[in-house]
Amino acid sequence: MSKLSQIYLGGFFLLTSIISFFNILYCYYFEIFYSLNGFIYLSIVSLILSFALFIQDKKNMKIVIYEKILIVILGYIFIPLIFVIPYYFGSYDIAFIDCYFESISGFTSTGFTIFDNIKHIDESLIIWRSSTQWIGGIYFLFSIIILIDIFDNNLKKSLTNFLSFNTNEIIKQSFKVLILYSLITILIFFILKFINLRSFDSLNLSLSLISSGGFLPFKNIEAIINTDFKRFVFSILMLLSFFSIFLTYNIVYFKKKGTRVFLEDLNLFIYLIVIVFIFLIFYRFDNNFSYIFFSITSSISNIGFSFKEVPLNLIFIFFVLTIIGGSFFSTSSGLRFIKIYSLVKFSINELLSHSKPNHIFKNKIPFTDSFILMSDIEKYFLSILIFILSLFTISFLLTLGGFNFDESFKIGILTIMNTVNSSMYNLDEFSFSNITNYSKIILIIFMIIGRVEFITILILLKKFLLKS
Repeated sequence: MSKLSQIYLGGFFLLTSIISFFNILYCYYFEIFYSLNGFIYLSIVSLILSFALFIQDKKNMKIVIYEKILIVILGYIFIPLIFVIPYYFGSYDIAFIDCYFESISGFTSTGFTIFDNIKHIDESLIIWRSSTQWIGGIYFLFSIIILIDIFDNNLKKSLTNFLSFNTNEIIKQSFKVLILYSLITILIFFILKFINLRSFDSLNLSLSLISSGGFLPFKNIEAIINTDFKRFVFSILMLLSFFSIFLTYNIVYFKKKGTRVFLEDLNLFIYLIVIVFIFLIFYRFDNNFSYIFFSITSSISNIGFSFKEVPLNLIFIFFVLTIIGGSFFSTSSGLRFIKIYSLVKFSINELLSHSKPNHIFKNKIPFTDSFILMSDIEKYFLSILIFILSLFTISFLLTLGGFNFDESFKIGILTIMNTVNSSMYNLDEFSFSNITNYSKIILIIFMIIGRVEFITILILLKKFLLKS
């Protein structure tokens, strides 16, 4: 194992140990002793694993892209294995597969839960559910930095002038992400306190919002976010996981970095404005627009929170918004707007070039002097192709597990997009506690696939199936 891989995994085990220590203090302070042992075991196990990785002899050899991909995927599989400890050793007699399902759902920021009523579990476990999302959000952002060489050149140029990230540059950018991620989490917490949410709810929601997670510390969001002002503020906060995590940093250092760092965020902002404008024209008269705006921001940020007041005739539109998702360096998943835009623009130009061969149609990226490269188009096309294949695969496998076609297709989309089921998708009454273990395993696998960039799967297949 390379030096970078050991630091990467060891760092997350250490982070888990630190966060579990705060849960121990919480249990002592509020005398929740029946959950205490689970957090003590978790803290010890994660600390031992982190030290074991840190003290090993570290090779200075350069890490290859295949090892980077494998490390990221193995992290999604094995880090949640220690997350199950508080669930499994608690007082709720939860089966191991259910514990692992809940852990994977949190770590991938999906939000599917085996708890039908959140009020039936203690507050320390509720905080732990939110904490797993917070850790998973950082892990997702770090994985993008580690795998940045497989993404398009414009993304890389927005961060660095290096042709490739070495170990020191990866650690530098990761540290920057950790600081920004933590500061934005604190900001969200204080804003939620400002709109008169209690501290416990503000803490859990801030951990969920920054990670685009779907866990709620209460059963019904209507009881807490119950005014137009609160819905508007909450909607804006959900956009923090839609735009790039570096947006605020880039604004501060605008003169040093220039406009190129705002390329994707500017496109996303225009995309958001167009969507809101369309909804204002067609749906403002029949509905309270605060509910619609809330659902728009929840969909594009791949969070999935919703109110029952949202019209069912908009389900398909919200699914489409969920599929598109946010930016590369947001914590939301999705195919991402820039990919869809680039493919549409490229396709239109190709068609026009045949009908008007004497004209030159340039695939220029708006607001920049850069062009859409053919290599990037191929990556985007393959990403969408793999998404479609993954969607039909999971839908077929879920029907074998007892799902009807409508449920399997909708749950399949939400699983791959790492978005929680809600009334916005007409799935708020769906219970994951009652599905078979086979179905839970299928969902676990595809929640991980959804969090890993689709192009990475193709690279691994090329490595192991096309060795020649």
